[in-house]
Amino acid sequence: MTPTSSSRRTNIRWFPILTLVAVGTMINYLDRTVLGIAAPFLTKDLALTATQMGFVFSAFSWSYALLQIPGGIFLDRFGTRVTYFLAVTGWSLFTGLMAGVRSLPMLIGTRIGVGVFEAPCFPANSRILASWFPQSERARANGIYSFGQYVGLGFLSVPLFWITQSYGWRVLFIIVGGFGVAFGLVWWALYRNVGESRSANAAEIAHIEAGGGGEYKGAPLNFKWSHIGALLKHRQILGASIGQFGANSTQVFFVTWFPTYLVTARGMTFIKAGLMTSLPYIGASAGVLLGGLISDMILKRTGSANLARKLPIVTGLLLASTIIAANYVPADNNAAVILIMSIAFFGQGMTNLGWTVVSDVAPKKLIGLTSGIFNFSANLAGIVTPLVIGITFQKTGSFVGPLVYIGAVALVGAFSYSVILGDIHRLDVKTD
Repeated sequence: MTPTSSSRRTNIRWFPILTLVAVGTMINYLDRTVLGIAAPFLTKDLALTATQMGFVFSAFSWSYALLQIPGGIFLDRFGTRVTYFLAVTGWSLFTGLMAGVRSLPMLIGTRIGVGVFEAPCFPANSRILASWFPQSERARANGIYSFGQYVGLGFLSVPLFWITQSYGWRVLFIIVGGFGVAFGLVWWALYRNVGESRSANAAEIAHIEAGGGGEYKGAPLNFKWSHIGALLKHRQILGASIGQFGANSTQVFFVTWFPTYLVTARGMTFIKAGLMTSLPYIGASAGVLLGGLISDMILKRTGSANLARKLPIVTGLLLASTIIAANYVPADNNAAVILIMSIAFFGQGMTNLGWTVVSDVAPKKLIGLTSGIFNFSANLAGIVTPLVIGITFQKTGSFVGPLVYIGAVALVGAFSYSVILGDIHRLDVKTD
């Protein structure tokens, strides 16, 4: 298929392409977060302890992290459209199946299934940004689609809590899962790769390619284990991966234990916790948008990708580390706790620029694999953090230790992005 010609540049990359990515990412986070909303009721119905619930929260990341690299390989081999369709449909079906669980093993099994199919999603997002957007627009595009993942949860928290309290947590999983399956069909109907689009004209394609975008036009690579080793030799991959582990630890707390923290440690009612949960998510939404806008603005004015990407990310990680301050707020001052949590999650939202860094440095022929390595490292936090919180909370009856841990790893992330990462540029990796 040949892009249509026109003197005026089209904007297909923004609509429908980025709109589809934003909605898909919102559903992605809705499906991985909905368990946290159901947790206070679900744990009671299934008689689960805090440690067992820690394992349940962690189970998603067992498969999600382990399949990042295989998912990236699959993405490089079969392309974005097929991969994303299979992913969103599969994880949504497993979310719906969670409505029928009756035991801890069944619950863990369905969460593993959600993780399996969500694994290629963010590598696919990174590939879309690298192919559909020039470098000067990537941070903004990244901020817009990431805004969807947070703001959706921010404004949907109250109705989701209401559905759970009014109709039960099983109905919640059915509704959320069904919505994802419907979106999968929309994705298949509307998404096309750059070279296959009949809507993007020659001027838009030229604009994308002049800015370093466009698709890898060679034959699909056959995976070799040496490709992983070749990528890991570069400090850019190591620095971003370690840094995002620190950033993702904050996020994991909010998508798993945060509602339980508000109900258990802060003594809020279930519906009030739903309202309070929405505020940090709105803060994170502002963080991803502001981070993207600032990054592209700095890049435009200075031409320095290092300054444009690192400054917002490191600032965000330093803000995320302030979550420790919640430990020192009196029990009767929940407003201050929510303010601290909103600031911390705002900062974490800015760190989503890590995906822009990956789009900037990944070799075009290995974008899927590079993204898989990055997201594998980042989502080791999804395995470790829920377990640290669950075990520590059960042993101490307090969230003091868990919040100290989250703040500390955020500082490690700031060090990695500022010192280990090095120069940001497109890597040239031999694949022979």
